[in-house]
Amino acid sequence: MDLQVSIFKSRDLHTLKKNLDTFLEENSTLLPKSVEAKVLLKPNFNSNMNALTGNTTDLRIIAVLVQLLQGRGYRNIIIGEGTNSGFYRNQIDVASRLRARRLAEELGVRFLDLNYCQGREIAFAENKKAKVATDCLEADLFINLPKLKMHHEVGISVCLKNIMGCLVGQENKKKTHHSLARNIVHLNSYLKPHLHIVDGLIAMEGNGPSDGLPVRMDTIIAGTDPYFIDMVCAEMVGMPYSKVTYLKVAEELDVITPDHKKALRDLDLGDFKRDLLKPDVPFIVKVVCNPHLQKYFQMLRRAPGLYETCNTKFIGNLFLSLGIRQEHFIEEEMDIRKVVLHRDQCPGECGICKAYCPLGLDVPEVLSDEAESTCVKCLYCYMVCPKRAIQLEGMFGFLQAQMDKYDPLIRKIV
Repeated sequence: MDLQVSIFKSRDLHTLKKNLDTFLEENSTLLPKSVEAKVLLKPNFNSNMNALTGNTTDLRIIAVLVQLLQGRGYRNIIIGEGTNSGFYRNQIDVASRLRARRLAEELGVRFLDLNYCQGREIAFAENKKAKVATDCLEADLFINLPKLKMHHEVGISVCLKNIMGCLVGQENKKKTHHSLARNIVHLNSYLKPHLHIVDGLIAMEGNGPSDGLPVRMDTIIAGTDPYFIDMVCAEMVGMPYSKVTYLKVAEELDVITPDHKKALRDLDLGDFKRDLLKPDVPFIVKVVCNPHLQKYFQMLRRAPGLYETCNTKFIGNLFLSLGIRQEHFIEEEMDIRKVVLHRDQCPGECGICKAYCPLGLDVPEVLSDEAESTCVKCLYCYMVCPKRAIQLEGMFGFLQAQMDKYDPLIRKIV
């Protein structure tokens, strides 16, 4: 049991690359010897919300990690994720909306939607079975890339919960809710990534995972033991690990040992701690998400006749207003035809756009030359520019709701 954890401050792309390279070197014995080994990176693409909102894994981490692995000779690198059942059910391609597919193409690697992979059955609570993507079980190097965010159901979402994205399709993901905390632990007893790298660059506080507020932490938390990393993350954001439902279950099952607790007590987190806003969960959500009642609400919701009703737009909006559901399943796609730099508004000195570009592009230079071939149009540069010198030509589509809610805050915190 390796209870070491590496915590890095990463304020720009250069520092991020240096820190992740150091982490890989520290764990070089876990890296496959063959350059043909199958390497799987599993980010958190919980929804189509841009990483700067605090919801999804930052594309900068994915890009840097791919480049570092390619620099070590690895040729078979896959970015794999199975987004949550609502987007899957509504046939919304979250990876495309987040520009992850385009980034994978630019980096010369594959993107794999785990919702549509071949599955292998594993045991869940209450004698149920669920299928996980065999690609996750068979990877020679499996790297988990969760986002650090508060979660209104379980307290906090980090390494252990991110593995839920390895379940194949809605029919398997929905089985977790018969006993969510216990099934998260069950799932992690089968799926054991070799490395975990938590994206705490811009985390989410408050009513996460999809209705909270972004907070800049400039932090990467990495290691090999997901239970210990999640305990450390909870401590960092001011939440006792016992308040995280799946960690409490893990403790009851003796998966969290006295060694875990001692290692946490001995760890000095003074330079990294930040007391984030905790979820303010409405009473009805507490009832619906109660571990002892949740499975009955899930069964009722999926009962013949009620299932179709619950999937109507009216009921969906009702669930949103009550806080039972957080995700907005907006059908309109984003269609950005051109990213434009207004040079008269850009002094070209701050470098913020370049610091946030996943590919480290010199954004003013690229846009001035109209050489956008390498630009993946993630729009990070647009969202962080303090002078609003970068403008877009086209339609925002689904992104408009995010901009309405988060635009001023993102520009302020970066």
